[in-house]
Amino acid sequence: MDGLTAAGGNVRRREGGEVVASDGNKEFGYERLGAKRLTLIDVLAQSVGFIGPVFSSAFIIPLIIGVNVAARGAGTSAPLAVILAGVGVFALGWIVAQYAKRIHAAGSLYDYVTNGLGRTMGAASGWLYYGGTIMLTTGLGVLLGGYVHDSLLPAFSVGPWLPVWAWDTILAVLLFAALYFGVQISTRVQLTLALLSIAVVLIFFATVIGKLGSANDLAKAFDPTPTDGFSGILFGVLYGVLIFVGFETAANLAEETADPKRSIPRAVLGAVVLVSLWYLIASYVEVAGFHFDLKVITSPQVSGAPLFALGAPGTEFGSDLWLKVLLVVVFLDMLAVYVGAAVASTRGTFAMARDRRLPAPLAGVSERYGTPTGAIVLLLVVQAVLIVAAEANSTILALPGLPHYFAVFAWCATFGGFALLVVYLLMSLGAIRGLADDPSKAKLAISVILGVAITGGGIFGSFYKVTSPTLLAPWAAVIWGILGLLYMLAVKGREPASSALEDLRSEVASS
Repeated sequence: MDGLTAAGGNVRRREGGEVVASDGNKEFGYERLGAKRLTLIDVLAQSVGFIGPVFSSAFIIPLIIGVNVAARGAGTSAPLAVILAGVGVFALGWIVAQYAKRIHAAGSLYDYVTNGLGRTMGAASGWLYYGGTIMLTTGLGVLLGGYVHDSLLPAFSVGPWLPVWAWDTILAVLLFAALYFGVQISTRVQLTLALLSIAVVLIFFATVIGKLGSANDLAKAFDPTPTDGFSGILFGVLYGVLIFVGFETAANLAEETADPKRSIPRAVLGAVVLVSLWYLIASYVEVAGFHFDLKVITSPQVSGAPLFALGAPGTEFGSDLWLKVLLVVVFLDMLAVYVGAAVASTRGTFAMARDRRLPAPLAGVSERYGTPTGAIVLLLVVQAVLIVAAEANSTILALPGLPHYFAVFAWCATFGGFALLVVYLLMSLGAIRGLADDPSKAKLAISVILGVAITGGGIFGSFYKVTSPTLLAPWAAVIWGILGLLYMLAVKGREPASSALEDLRSEVASS
């Protein structure tokens, strides 16, 4: 990237973290990230890392079964709901993949919505989307310290040595190191943590299925008329989309990827397929392991984390060793999600600041490592504020019977998940115009219909029978989105880098 390069008749030269282009009449600068070194494995690790399949299996699959505020779900047919949710998310993934073939900027969904619905709506969507990913990141940062303090260390009869806020701070410092010293460090950390946790839990799942023997019953797992009927399965699907949140975030690394036109679409769709298979196994084990007894699965002793209940000592499949191992690998996967969400947040914030939709200092780039320093600082400032707020007031956002750090995480995750669902919906609607020249008209139509249906259902589920303080989270996201729209109407920014810089876009590719 150093020296002079020519593209489309414009001459560009690298000056620190900024690309200066001259068309003979004027100069304009666009900050750039590091060299294009990432491979398919790196970007696949980003999507899978953000999704956090082991973490979601431990804590979110119960929502699909029916342990949620609506008290409705797929019950013992949770695997069927997972398949249906996976089909809907794959449709969203197809839309992302088609955009990723032609747009290679770090803004991903911000640029995609811009392409379909115009710059103002696109920028407002970016404000909402990256506000959501920042909340997901920092909320998880608060949860991690509490998990170490109250669950992980006590399981080994050590510590906890430090208060929750101190563990939060230590993990935030480690996050800074992963983000600042090169994006390959971030992706390889995610890959290592995710693969290790998946491999170990897969062995546990195989053990459960093997011990069940003749008690395995696929017919019950795929029964379209469980206790709540088919409508219960549909409720399961509404919550099922949450376990895939983050599937698209490989696209945030497009301009740091060696061959983004090929690698990003494969990573996005590959992540959806691989994680769908994982969730199919996980959801089956979490209902079959309790012999399809919904009363047991939804009991207070099990419903919070059925994975740990299966692995606990004194149970049919568990032992003290298994419980300790599961606690460790879930923590490792939580770390992978923490890094993945942070990578997506910082790249998106950088992209919007580069287009001057956010203050220019947020587009600062490390001269040595090519990482988005301005966006990293913003993320860590928000993290610090949330750690202090969670420590200072243990009643705000409190949920009965749950530690305060978990209540803070649940609220932030609800805010973030809702924000992403809204942007998925806008991307799907915008694809009608933005991908109108795609040669696969039938695939486009099916993907838009399924994308709108799955995201619309998820948005409905965010409000249906939800009570405070959780209900405040989607409403807060709505207010945040409105503020973003008003801000973007006032701050016009400049031509998006995805349009101005020719290496960040490609011609329409055949599907």
